[in-house]
Amino acid sequence: MIELDSVIKTYTLGQQRIKAVDNVSLTIQPGEFVAIMGKSGCGKTTLLGLIGGLDRPDSGTISVNGKEISQLADTELTRYRRDQVGIIFQFFNLIPILTVAENVALPYSLQGKSEKEIQARVQELLSDVDLMERQKHYPHEISGGEMQRVAIARALINQPQLVLADEPTGNLDSRTGHQVMETMARLSDRHHTTFILATHSSEAATYATRKLHMRDGTLSPTKEAEERT
Repeated sequence: MIELDSVIKTYTLGQQRIKAVDNVSLTIQPGEFVAIMGKSGCGKTTLLGLIGGLDRPDSGTISVNGKEISQLADTELTRYRRDQVGIIFQFFNLIPILTVAENVALPYSLQGKSEKEIQARVQELLSDVDLMERQKHYPHEISGGEMQRVAIARALINQPQLVLADEPTGNLDSRTGHQVMETMARLSDRHHTTFILATHSSEAATYATRKLHMRDGTLSPTKEAEERT
């Protein structure tokens, strides 16, 4: 489904050039749950942004289902992000003036779906993340773990092929973080959706089916994977 070949992304910081992503090649199969582990600043968020079409590489190719997204026109790239990619952020990014149900529904509403279609899909996802009783609440009325489960439901509403999760447990306590990761793993398996998780947490990464380590922009298997081989 996803293939990266010799991808490089460089940023300028003052007079210094920094390779945030340094010659990364990677293949991810449909339905995989891949964890990219590493400390802050290692390049994992940049890598997620490139795969999600939020940024373009300086060189190398990124292909999704045989289509090279790094060469798409801006309108096609926008369509790719809208229709094929769901994103889960560390700080939830919910809209405070919308209810839980309205936050989940928003991406679907922007696609011009009928009210009947929207409500059916929202109810399905709220049931999936065990938030049916919270649907009329506003973000400030629910817990952090519940807010992140709202964000998971919102990321899935367009039935994307790919979900990118950037430090989704970074703003949660350990117990709540486990609950969120259990939800993500369960829904990835149920919907056969590819999840790519960027995290510094080895505990969060245990829910992935494959773990990779990122350091100074380069990617390699984790030590556990190397030991198994």
